[in-house]
Amino acid sequence: MPGVSIKKDDEVQVIHGKDRGARGRVVRVLPREGRIMVEGVARAKKHARPSKRRQQGGIIDIEQFVDISNVAVVCKTCGQPTRVGHRDDDGKKVRVCRKCGADL
Repeated sequence: MPGVSIKKDDEVQVIHGKDRGARGRVVRVLPREGRIMVEGVARAKKHARPSKRRQQGGIIDIEQFVDISNVAVVCKTCGQPTRVGHRDDDGKKVRVCRKCGADL
């Protein structure tokens, strides 16, 4: 699935799954696996033992990857989740909102 239209630091909304409706910023993208990590979405508990690096142990929250098909990009202009379109501006490929036509 190379060539995904969601990039790091985009705001996305979850459209399917247990965190449906949640919005967050994209932290990491794995285009070959078709998965992304979204801030504040798909959190899991991890039991950590105290170590030299981490002085304090206990139960910590970690973020997990979500399938890229379960999220939609949120347009900065209209504020709605939308599909991503492309437009050619002087030989450059630009991502655009499919609802309002603004640049993403």
